[in-house]
Amino acid sequence: MSVTKPSAGTPPAETKPVSELERDIALLLRAENRDPFRLLGPHIVEDGEEKRLVARAFFPKATQVSLLLEDRTEPIPARRISPEGLFEADLPLYPHLPMAPDHYRWRVMEEGQPSREVYDTYAFPPLLSDFDLYLMGEGTHYQKYEKMGAHPAVVNGIAGVQFGVWAPNAMRVSVVGDFNQWDGRVNSMRNRGPSGVWELFVPGLAEGAVYKYEIRPMSGGPPLLKSDPYGFRSELRPKTGSIVARLDHHQWNDSGWIEWRSRNDWLSSPISIYEVHLGSWRRVMEDGDRWLTYSELADQLIPYLKRMGYTHVELMPVMEHPFDGSWGYQTLGYFAATSRFGKPEDFMAFVDRFHQAGIGVILDWTPAHFPSDGHGLGEFDGTHLYEHADPRQGRHPDWGTLVFNYGRNEVQNFLISNAVFWLDKYHIDGLRVDAVASMLYLDYSRREGEWIPNEFGGRENLAAIAFIKRLNEVVYARHPGVLTIAEESTSWPMVSRPTYLGGLGFSLKWNMGWMNDTLSYFAVDPVYRKYHHNRMTFSMLYAFTENFVLPLSHDEVVHGKSSLINKMPGDLWQQFANMRLFNGYLTAHPGKKLMFMGGEFGQRTEWNAESSLEWHLLEYESHRGLQTLAADLNAIYRNEPSLHQVDFDWHGFEWIDCTDADSSVLSFLRRAKDQGDFIVVVANFTPVQRETHRVGVPEPGFYREIMNTDAEKYGGTNVGNLGGVHAEAIAWNNHPYSIQLRIPALGVLYFKHERW
Repeated sequence: MSVTKPSAGTPPAETKPVSELERDIALLLRAENRDPFRLLGPHIVEDGEEKRLVARAFFPKATQVSLLLEDRTEPIPARRISPEGLFEADLPLYPHLPMAPDHYRWRVMEEGQPSREVYDTYAFPPLLSDFDLYLMGEGTHYQKYEKMGAHPAVVNGIAGVQFGVWAPNAMRVSVVGDFNQWDGRVNSMRNRGPSGVWELFVPGLAEGAVYKYEIRPMSGGPPLLKSDPYGFRSELRPKTGSIVARLDHHQWNDSGWIEWRSRNDWLSSPISIYEVHLGSWRRVMEDGDRWLTYSELADQLIPYLKRMGYTHVELMPVMEHPFDGSWGYQTLGYFAATSRFGKPEDFMAFVDRFHQAGIGVILDWTPAHFPSDGHGLGEFDGTHLYEHADPRQGRHPDWGTLVFNYGRNEVQNFLISNAVFWLDKYHIDGLRVDAVASMLYLDYSRREGEWIPNEFGGRENLAAIAFIKRLNEVVYARHPGVLTIAEESTSWPMVSRPTYLGGLGFSLKWNMGWMNDTLSYFAVDPVYRKYHHNRMTFSMLYAFTENFVLPLSHDEVVHGKSSLINKMPGDLWQQFANMRLFNGYLTAHPGKKLMFMGGEFGQRTEWNAESSLEWHLLEYESHRGLQTLAADLNAIYRNEPSLHQVDFDWHGFEWIDCTDADSSVLSFLRRAKDQGDFIVVVANFTPVQRETHRVGVPEPGFYREIMNTDAEKYGGTNVGNLGGVHAEAIAWNNHPYSIQLRIPALGVLYFKHERW
């Protein structure tokens, strides 16, 4: 048997008076002992000139306890030194310096139960290094999730689980679960001093164990029972326990994708995103209307997205959350893929399969706020640890949630390491960061007197700004080729510009202004659209100030806003024609694209997270036509460089005619990096067919009609230009040539210029 010098658990000498020992015992029994290693485990005690090596353990239900050493066949009887279940056994003293075994077992007898043998938790040394603790305090331990939380480990040849949690204002922290009858006195953790970190190695525990942290606040009051902020897996709601999990079960097969991703220039590439809520995209009706599993979702969603031509899927938050109705945006288990659809390795396989199919996976991520559920981050150690204490800073007025205190190094570290975690462990291709505007402004959604200015008297949240910049810098340094996308609805400048130029550092930003203007325009009866023509041209005044995504997200089809197609005016035919027009215009407009599930085929009812999409609508020709159009538009978008290569500066866009308000017709050019590669786009926003509409073009030659949203296969009337038109030497719209077109009612036409 190997032996070691006593470390933090076995000090070299102990001359405690009996009263001190009694005090430690009393604190243990009240579950208030801040330093259980001072009482439990191996210790040297001195009785006058005599030194003894003893081991102590707490087994509250034991009737008899003995100690087992590997080099001795006979157990060493333990004596009860407290009627509540504290036992002590004498260990042999080894030569030279006082030595203690690096591990030993307790044999425990409990009434009515077979005997059991357990290794002594308090015989093991601390596992977190001083360097780990330093980086955590500094806020730069970006792989903190490898140290905090619960990790199966082997220490001194013994298998168990290493636990770590940050609770600086706790009197005592314990790991509790079925393995110790949820008794906070049994597995009290080791306090690591000023770091505020508590750790413990529990031998004999394994993957699958359910646990929580029992935290006794320094301020008094009953203990708190908290889920693990760094837990990799959680119980299925309404249960809230964390589950010990390994993240090395899945063998990844996406190295080719990851390598290609790191080299690809995403800003000049096609990005067409399909936003999905995994719980309601499709459900299994014949099995109690249940959710699909991660595996079943991959089986069905991947071929659908391949057929439809989307480049990315964006998942509404898959991080663990207690309330289905939050759609995941009230996250509590930031490091746990939700157990609603399977285990962590199932979600890894899900992502891997998408990568092998050539589809990127983007996650919605919620660092702006978190819910106040009792088992979560709120008042985690009895104090406002992750959130601000002042409700003017720490409580969100709209959502009733708590706001992170970005000024604390440890909180910034928690969030940045979480972002890195999803990229490291789950190979995620991008993070869409939710509610960025609420992070940037101290007065966001607050009235006068309900917010606190920054140190300079302004409304900008300086700590949040610093956090966002650092987040993007760390993410891009560690994972070239990933995307960070801001949902930011204000005019904050340079959201998608590099931090070294003074920007926030995001790759892309949602264009909420374009979305609002366009939807409000389409809601207007076409008779009156000429009076709102500026809504369709205004976006080009700022289109290149940011790297924009054009979002038609879930937010536009909930809370009484109606479905996309039901926003469209007119009779049934006009509704579908308007929807085809909208999609054609979206595809041609500068910016990357996002469509919420169901919009591609004309979901009729408002989205309901508790039921499947209305897939039965595809029995109808008009809905099938919309779906076919979505696939064809994606194909053209991906195949035509002029529609995606130059999205973010004027070289990729040129108005032909943006002033024809009376006819409500817009025409423009989209150009590739090769300026000779261009497409002419003409959109008619009225239900009036234009028979001889002339449009100026820059070059002679044939203009092939490559898209007509009024084609019969999309549900239209097939009004078009017989495959294309030849340019005439008639100057028009400040161009030397022009083409004369038949423009269908409520239709969009794309013409590809073919050189001589």
